[in-house]
Amino acid sequence: MSSAHANPIKAILLALGANFAIFVTKLAAAMVTGSGAMLAEAVHSLADCGNQGLLLLGVRQARRPPSDDYPLGWGRAMYFWSFLVAILLFSVGGLFSIYEGVHKLGHPEPLKWPWLALGVLFFGLVAEGISMRGCLQEVDKARDGQPLWTWFRQTRSSELLVIFGEDLAALLGLCLATLAIGATMLTGNLLFDAAGTVAIGVLLVVVAILVAIEVKALLIGQGVEPRRRDELMTFLGNRPEVAEVLHLVTLQMGPDVMVAVKARMRPCASDQALIADINSVEAAMKRQFADVRWSFFEPDNAD
Repeated sequence: MSSAHANPIKAILLALGANFAIFVTKLAAAMVTGSGAMLAEAVHSLADCGNQGLLLLGVRQARRPPSDDYPLGWGRAMYFWSFLVAILLFSVGGLFSIYEGVHKLGHPEPLKWPWLALGVLFFGLVAEGISMRGCLQEVDKARDGQPLWTWFRQTRSSELLVIFGEDLAALLGLCLATLAIGATMLTGNLLFDAAGTVAIGVLLVVVAILVAIEVKALLIGQGVEPRRRDELMTFLGNRPEVAEVLHLVTLQMGPDVMVAVKARMRPCASDQALIADINSVEAAMKRQFADVRWSFFEPDNAD
């Protein structure tokens, strides 16, 4: 599957570098200009830096080997950290921005150095654009021609999903902040700046909820992507040793997959021959599907 060739760590590191540089410039500009939208964006970028640190921690934990206590490994630890990132994006990013915007609506403050703020936002757009481009390159490897929304709903790569959501929210948030400050400069109405801050918060909340819904499904225990399951069924159905696939259960375990098969086997001369056929099918399956780490094969004549 194409997603096996995607490199989420590359996307995480690109996002981390971009967000840290943007945070420094946004914070300096917010202190000088007094822009609530700019401050909201600075907090958002800082939260994103922490989020990417958590994702890197999740990637490291997911690589721990199996043990007696964790016989299927630590792969699903990635889903916990991804879900935590979604919560932080919702609370630290979204709710704080909404609070700051509402506060500005009641206590508007004049903008200082608005052109500086626009310059910082332009820098942010360039940096986030580079990060998003790197993320989309990895997403393209994973989605293999699928529509982007279909990939978002079906991907089992939670870390890539989170980075995509963060980068998308960051780019749209920067656009909203630019519009808010631009409208304030043109009209002199400070409510535009406050409204932009609230809009950024709402945007972050929506993205965080969408990401959390997808990661929650992985935490509960999703199987492989539908197209991946179809590939497995086709492979098993075409094996000469298998007469009929009665049941197929898959479970996504981070980068690895567990597969359980119940199948009616073709007649064999002996029990040893049946065992050899099963071993042959399992070995071939693991060669063709490199992410299948565990396989359990049960021969039967009925489901």
